[in-house]
Amino acid sequence: MGLTINDDTMTSDYSPHTARRAPGQPNIWQVSWLPGRRLDRNTAITAMILTDVTSSGDIRPGHRLWPHAESWAAELGLTAPAALAATADPPAWADPDKAAEHEDPEAGG
Repeated sequence: MGLTINDDTMTSDYSPHTARRAPGQPNIWQVSWLPGRRLDRNTAITAMILTDVTSSGDIRPGHRLWPHAESWAAELGLTAPAALAATADPPAWADPDKAAEHEDPEAGG
């Protein structure tokens, strides 16, 4: 896992999703794959662990990490399949630093 957790943001080396502290609300966090949800810091960490671990796309029933994915999803009030579907969607907002990391240097523009 490659999570970076700072005072105001959380990023993953494996997933394009991020978490950030809500503007003007120091105890509320937003996660890019859970748009509109208001989370505390611990729940945002759970959400980021889930997207980080499952970003490979090969986590499914029978996988050794499936019970963990189910547990993390349940902490978020979701089923594992619903959480995996949500994490497969693009982030709800763009992280300019992440976008720069993943730009194709061969592509013009």
